[in-house]
Amino acid sequence: MTPAGSTGSPRQPAYVAVVGPGDEATAEDCAVARRVGRLLAERGAILVCGGLGGVMQAAAEGTRARGGTAVGLLPGRDRAAGNPALSIILPTGLGELRNGLVVGVSDAVIAVGGSWGTQSEIALAMRSARPVAIINGWPVRIPDGSPASAPPSVASAEAAVSAIFTALGR
Repeated sequence: MTPAGSTGSPRQPAYVAVVGPGDEATAEDCAVARRVGRLLAERGAILVCGGLGGVMQAAAEGTRARGGTAVGLLPGRDRAAGNPALSIILPTGLGELRNGLVVGVSDAVIAVGGSWGTQSEIALAMRSARPVAIINGWPVRIPDGSPASAPPSVASAEAAVSAIFTALGR
């Protein structure tokens, strides 16, 4: 099973977005993201991220440490603004709108930590039927105060990667 709009197949690598805070990322979020990046590379996935620091850089570092490919879609037009762990740097010039590209080119999304940008990427992934797993994310509530129908929160990098690959049928 591949998500709506996906061109992936079990013979092609999965493109998995790792999203999370940049400058506001905690040391714990970065450690988890680095582990997620390593696990994705070990499974042959292509990492997609927003290309800046924090969770994005940590995930790219983990991927590169295992010989994987890390693609960064930057908000600005300056390729030099990309983090040093990226394999491929694509400056979009779209600002925060690049979040839609991060999700749109990915088969699944793993969110680590929480920020407004991260919430936008989770929402876009849910709207486009992409599998999503969240580690240490923000809770979402509907107006009456009850929890919203949300993607699964998981406790570890291993659980997130396993959930995503199961949802992708791999």
